[in-house]
Amino acid sequence: MAAKKTVEAKAKAPSFSKATVRDYEVIVKPVITEKSMSLMQNENKVTLKVLPDANKTEVKLAFERIFQVKVIDVKIANVKTKLTTRGTRYQGKISGYKKAVVTIAEGEAIDLFKE
Repeated sequence: MAAKKTVEAKAKAPSFSKATVRDYEVIVKPVITEKSMSLMQNENKVTLKVLPDANKTEVKLAFERIFQVKVIDVKIANVKTKLTTRGTRYQGKISGYKKAVVTIAEGEAIDLFKE
């Protein structure tokens, strides 16, 4: 009886294809801020820096293949470039990037800080 239950449980688990090189290129790195960590803990959302030419579908498929979790939703935003001054003398620029907020299915989690 117990063997049937384990077979059924394995059959229900979603299977994801193997990650490609493009998948690793699409997702550049995670965005680590207080707000993104709060979203990760409370709402099961992960914030990532992605390629400027990536779209929602590409980000979703890449995330599912790399982390082997079910993605519910993807939101994408362009973060604008900011001018800054270091002291009173040196002016600089903080470059802009494309940001994706990925919502993971309930009951699933990932570990961004593997050692």
